[in-house]
Order: sequence, then structure tokens, then C-alpha cells
Amino acid sequence: MHFLDAWNRLPPSVLTRVLAAPACVGLSILLPGRRAAALASVGLAIVAGVSTGLNPWSSRLAWAIVWLACALVIARGVGDPPPDSSARRGGVESGAVGLLLGIAMLLLLIAAVARQDLPDEPSRDASYGLLMIGLGLVHLMLRRHVLRAAIAFGSMGMGLDRLTRSAASQQLSLDTIPPLAVPFATAIAIALVTRIARSRLGSGGGAWVSGAHDLHD
Repeated sequence: MHFLDAWNRLPPSVLTRVLAAPACVGLSILLPGRRAAALASVGLAIVAGVSTGLNPWSSRLAWAIVWLACALVIARGVGDPPPDSSARRGGVESGAVGLLLGIAMLLLLIAAVARQDLPDEPSRDASYGLLMIGLGLVHLMLRRHVLRAAIAFGSMGMGLDRLTRSAASQQLSLDTIPPLAVPFATAIAIALVTRIARSRLGSGGGAWVSGAHDLHD
């Protein structure tokens, strides 16, 4: 399959560097705690700063700033108690369903890209973008914490940015999209979700999604 060959042709060192960002998002999904999430964001900032797939340099700088800001707000966030046992049991069930749906959606999208038989670089860019978007969705479904959702939105934004660049390389009419439009929109989404988390924590509630029913006007 040409889609797999496009990745197999990469040298191991380049492949490791390319997959560093998905690995950081994956670690933020698997590891609990704000410290792990903040470290993953710092890793993503470093990867974005040196990534050649985010040219021009202004885009690399923008994504590095977005991820550093994300790490800062997560590290400085006020801690909250974990949800009670009943919420945790419900979260396991919803998380399992969400994980299966996220994996199924990701596989369907990647299969659609594989059928296009694109050249190597656009094929890698498109599948990489879909992988980052899929990981962002899985993060939202499994972590269920409003403050840590900043990483999920950042991952989806970076994936969308890579998809737009892949489409532009195929000479589609995307000239009207500014180079920094996606990082800017992602920064707004992260700022909004951070504001919601701080508001809930400041009002004495928790930032867990399962605790939203405890909020009152």
C-alpha cells in the first residue's frame, strides 16, 4: 500500500522526530497529573520549534508559543479533588466507548487518505494531521478535565494546520487562508477552555467534566 510505503521510506531518525509530537500527546493521555500534562506541552513546544513540516518559521514560532502558554496555564492551574467513586465508574464506561469511537474514526479517516494514492509527502502530511486530530479527540474523551482539554484542542489545531498545508501542496484554492490563522484560532480555543476551567475552580467547583452537574447559576 502506497500510504504505508510513504512512511516506510523515511529514515528511522527522521521517523522518530516526526512522531515525537504524537508521542507527547499520547503520554498526556496515558499519564495522570498536571505535571505530566505540562511536560508534554513543553515537549510539543520543542517539537513545533524544530519541525520542518510547519514552515515558514513564523508558523513554527507561533506553535511553540501556543504550547508554551499551554504548559504555563496547566502548571499554574489550581488543583482540584478527583471525582467521587460513582463519577469515576461512569467515566471508565464513557471513556471506553469514547476510545473505541475515536479509534474507529481515526482508522476510517486514514483509510480514506490511503485510497487517494497521494505522493509521499502529501500522504504523510495528511495522515499526520488526521493522527493529531484523532489523538486530540481521544484526549477529550478519556481525560475529561477542562483544564487539560487545552492539550486536546492544541493537538487538533496542529493536525488541522498540517491538513491545510497538505491540501495547499495539491494546488487547491487555499490561498486566502493566512499562514497563522490556525495557530491563532487554536490559541483562542485554548484561552476559552482555560477561562472556563479557572472560573469553575474559582467558584469552588472542580474542573472535571463529570462535576458540571454540580454547577448552579
